[in-house]
Amino acid sequence: MRLLRDTNIDFMKYRKFWITVSLVLIAVFFFAYFTIHLHLGIDFAGGTQLTLRFREQPQVDQLRSLLAAAGMGEAEIQRFDRESLNEVMIKTPVSKGQEEGSRDRVVNALNRRYNQGQEGRLDLNRAGEDAIVQLLLAADPDGLAAQGAEARRAHYAGVAKALLGERRKDGLFPSWNAVAGTPGLSAAALGTLKARGSVGDYAVLGTENVGPQIGKELRRQGFLAVVMSLLGMLVYIWLRFELRFGIGAVMASIHDVLVTLGLFILMGFEFNLTTIAAFLTLSGYSMNDTVVIFDRIRENMRKSRRKPLVEVMNESINQTLSRTIMTSGLTMLTVAALLALGGDVLRGFAFVMTVGIIVGTYSSIYIASPFALLWEQLFGAAARERREKAASAAAPAAGGAGVPGGAAAGSGKPARPAGAQPSSPRAASSPKRRARR
Repeated sequence: MRLLRDTNIDFMKYRKFWITVSLVLIAVFFFAYFTIHLHLGIDFAGGTQLTLRFREQPQVDQLRSLLAAAGMGEAEIQRFDRESLNEVMIKTPVSKGQEEGSRDRVVNALNRRYNQGQEGRLDLNRAGEDAIVQLLLAADPDGLAAQGAEARRAHYAGVAKALLGERRKDGLFPSWNAVAGTPGLSAAALGTLKARGSVGDYAVLGTENVGPQIGKELRRQGFLAVVMSLLGMLVYIWLRFELRFGIGAVMASIHDVLVTLGLFILMGFEFNLTTIAAFLTLSGYSMNDTVVIFDRIRENMRKSRRKPLVEVMNESINQTLSRTIMTSGLTMLTVAALLALGGDVLRGFAFVMTVGIIVGTYSSIYIASPFALLWEQLFGAAARERREKAASAAAPAAGGAGVPGGAAAGSGKPARPAGAQPSSPRAASSPKRRARR
């Protein structure tokens, strides 16, 4: 299926204009990188990230005040996922002497405002399986002492697992009624939990902690991953096609990364390991689109050896234009849906892919091909001149000039002895012809 047939657009005519546009966009990247800076996530900067869910909608300003009073004024707080879920994400940077993370400090600060009067009670919204098992074993509400220690522990471990499974459905227990609906929980065990436990106002859904050394190592490895992928693609294109095409393809990929990263910084998205994966995916997508165009250019160069390279490029881009539009359009529908519906966790990844598809499709036409053409103009003529000089220098040696009895210089034919008659029928007339004359 082809959307466009027999197009004849002179793409290379406007290459200088679009390269200027690209230079402006790259200047935007440098401006954003050195003035706004990357918003590094805890993967690279190090620190602690907690995802919390509250029974009631939390006030971000109030949470920020609580953490500032506990000496964590640099903490970042933002709403997470849908507002109706009452979830927030708290990020605290690495501080000297707190390399193990600040989870306990954040929890203690929140407990000063929430869960007041519940000191000494087991919070079922934050307790782990072992803590619940120990509480039930100590009270033994189901009277299993006669069955032995192993049977009793196995029974209450099953109850604790059922409680945690019920809690995961909503992220926390909103009330004791939700606790009572736990399968396998007896009335006696529920009474023990009410007497010795509590249902807190919030739950910690997830905790991530990255030390400063690990963050530095991840930054280095992420940078090396991008650089090595570009070098690998350069070598592949060099071997698969020619060096000039490899230079054009790599320049297009570098262009895509810089332009997309500049817009990424301006939007204020968090730069983390997921973002690195997005940029590697972007480089691969852009390279794939470029290889399709270059493959058609190579085929057309074989068919029309005397046609100028710029005309071959225009012809090849027009021939692959329908495929480019269909591939980019379908991929755009997918990543646009991910950008709109993927949530905060995937928004940075989806943004890189959405912008990258647009920039990558454009660069395959107006960056990769013009750079390959520029490389040919700068270095291709010199290479041809060297080949011509080598061929002309080898011609006299092959002809055997100055050798007695050898071939005539440059003729490639044996020399005729002196006085010999020409062998051509027209040069030597037969006796019969002379007689008739």
